[in-house]
Amino acid sequence: MNIALLLEMAAEAAPYRIGLVCDGKSWTYGDLLAAARGAFELIELSGAEYVALLDESSEAAVIALFGAALAGVPYCPLNYRLADADLSALLGRIAPALVIGDEERITRLGGDQGHTIYTREMFTLKAQESWAEGEEREYDTGEGVAVQLFTSGTTAAPKAAILRHSNLLGYILGTVEFSAADEADAALVVVPPYHIAGISALLSSIYALRRIVVLPAFSPEDWLGLVDGEKITNAFVVPTMLGRIIDAVDKGAKADVSSLRAMAYGGGKMPLEVIQKALSYFPGTGFTNAYGLTETSSTIALLGPDDHREALASSDPKIRARLTSLGKAIPTVEIDIRDEDGRALPQGEAGEIYVRGEQVSGEYKGGSALDAEGWFPTRDAGYIDEDGYIFLSGRADDVIVRGGENISPGEIENLLLANPAIADACAVAIPSVEWGEGIGLALVVREGHEQPSKDEIRQLIRARLRSSRLPDKIIFVKELPYNEMGKLLRREVRFKFESLV
Repeated sequence: MNIALLLEMAAEAAPYRIGLVCDGKSWTYGDLLAAARGAFELIELSGAEYVALLDESSEAAVIALFGAALAGVPYCPLNYRLADADLSALLGRIAPALVIGDEERITRLGGDQGHTIYTREMFTLKAQESWAEGEEREYDTGEGVAVQLFTSGTTAAPKAAILRHSNLLGYILGTVEFSAADEADAALVVVPPYHIAGISALLSSIYALRRIVVLPAFSPEDWLGLVDGEKITNAFVVPTMLGRIIDAVDKGAKADVSSLRAMAYGGGKMPLEVIQKALSYFPGTGFTNAYGLTETSSTIALLGPDDHREALASSDPKIRARLTSLGKAIPTVEIDIRDEDGRALPQGEAGEIYVRGEQVSGEYKGGSALDAEGWFPTRDAGYIDEDGYIFLSGRADDVIVRGGENISPGEIENLLLANPAIADACAVAIPSVEWGEGIGLALVVREGHEQPSKDEIRQLIRARLRSSRLPDKIIFVKELPYNEMGKLLRREVRFKFESLV
């Protein structure tokens, strides 16, 4: 089955319903399907083996995604924020491709790689013109690869993560009800198109027949303005976006957000202070923490609105702590916690998170990371409590091994973030002659608070945690480095400590 079926069903059920709004222009579901079929013609004519997008979110992302699906070639949106050298290498790995977006940059970096290049405007126009209504075409059946996303490389070249039609449909059909949205429902999409959350947002909203409102470049003022002006009912943000929205409201930004019924967040660790403020600032909005990965076709665990409200209202520390959890596994997947040897661990014991289900690909160009029983190792570390709530303690690769003892950075960071003087915290492994690895601690002081002494920080940790958690080095920084999806870039923090040597 082809993911294009989702758009075909939407266009058949409601051809004149507005399916997408971008930069003031509206597209019906019928318009989008016709353009996707026109894009199929362009792809077939080009002989491309991939369809790539090097651009912000727009109608071109929808047309390219479904046009590629109809043509049976992988859709491969690229991170336009990458450096030229990195982007040139990725363009070379997908040549020959039909590439949409920044024509000057694509030509400069990959003009000799055999690509067919379109600007966003030209691709959209040509796609609209190329579909001949009434002509029969044989489209791809959807047995192969639908989407290829390059993971963010740190010390090695990015991996090409593979998502097949069956993976994406396994997620959508298992979690979304067809035509469930009212005609007035609108989803605000601001996640970059090269992230799995952006792709899943398009697929799920189209299948639900929800109007998609695209904000190509995020600013809190524009986001609030669209929520007000378009009467947005659903939105997805990353933690850094929500933090900036809260800051904007604190500084006097005004908008009517009464239409906003549901807001999901994910992509990185949500600071407790931010979600607590959000729950009070948006009292009529149901918040959901959505945890997922590229290799799992998006969400595999949810902390729902009722969980948020119950945790916020509770005086029980155990229930209150759920605000920092990932929630529970969605019904269509299984989640397990395992040790370094792949053995299942009991509830409450920390290890690596494994997941299995139809939506889980775990596949890369050239190989698969699934084990013999279909389990995918996420490389995220965490544990599941006795009530089934999943708590994340960081990446498995981020664990600090001090004198043979595994130390989770998260337990140190969470303790310090409860201190009103600390706005942000990051614990990383640093070289230690005595212990093999020591603990480096980078802290951001909250505005308006006096910087605590290093001795005060150590005393706080000693009082609440074991002495093995005491940091070897502490530095204070203006801010910690995050990527555009709100993920803390620990490797850059480690570089800061290396530069001190």
